[in-house]
Amino acid sequence: MTRTIQSWLTDMDGVLVHEGDALPGAADFVRALRDAGRPFLILTNNSMFTPGDLQARLAAAGIDVPTEAIWTSALATAQFLLDQLPEGSAYVIGEDGMTGALRDVGYTLTDTDPDYVVLGETRTYSFDAITRAIRLIKGGARFIATNPDVTGPSAEGDLPATGAVAAMITAATGRKPYFVGKPNPMMFRSALNRIDAHSETTAMIGDRMDTDVVAGIEAGLQTFLVLTGSTRREDIAKFPFRPSHVLDSIADLVARV
Repeated sequence: MTRTIQSWLTDMDGVLVHEGDALPGAADFVRALRDAGRPFLILTNNSMFTPGDLQARLAAAGIDVPTEAIWTSALATAQFLLDQLPEGSAYVIGEDGMTGALRDVGYTLTDTDPDYVVLGETRTYSFDAITRAIRLIKGGARFIATNPDVTGPSAEGDLPATGAVAAMITAATGRKPYFVGKPNPMMFRSALNRIDAHSETTAMIGDRMDTDVVAGIEAGLQTFLVLTGSTRREDIAKFPFRPSHVLDSIADLVARV
């Protein structure tokens, strides 16, 4: 039985934009959501940027969204830590998206006896910072990472990402991090809370089987895989789970809003 969809979650890269350009139907889909008054959030595992940064990026591609409709792994991580230990402290490897999110929930950023080491995305991973993180974790700090992605895109090709650096820290400490971002359904549950939505009436749109779709399934959402990003149609059979629907692009969903 097809469930009525009242709220929408959607990935950003590979669904709405690619290399800074809007994908077919993306602007129309977001416009339809806003015109219909549907609760929605745009999700991304990228923790480098603030919602304001990402709002400007989407606007440059012709997609008009308010900053409050953007939910990043940095925001999800900050919310998770706030729930775990209010007014805690953290040593952060990351950019403004991560440090700002933690400050906004009342966390103190310090390199002296922090409660947590938080690893996020950055284009300038520092050997000194990684060494400090290793020593703090060995000293008792709990290890949190924003997402398990091992590579990230750039104009020159793949770059090492949070998951790859986390693996190096784990090798040095023997401590695995808790990853908050996709495919952890924790990120989706915090997103649902943010828009006061229920999993039974919410759908997730993504371009990756191994993050968007599996996390959506585990969070109890209806899932739409679009073929404008990472996962190709011939890849779907390799996975032991299936999305609810497979579509060529988000343009196929405009009429469903």
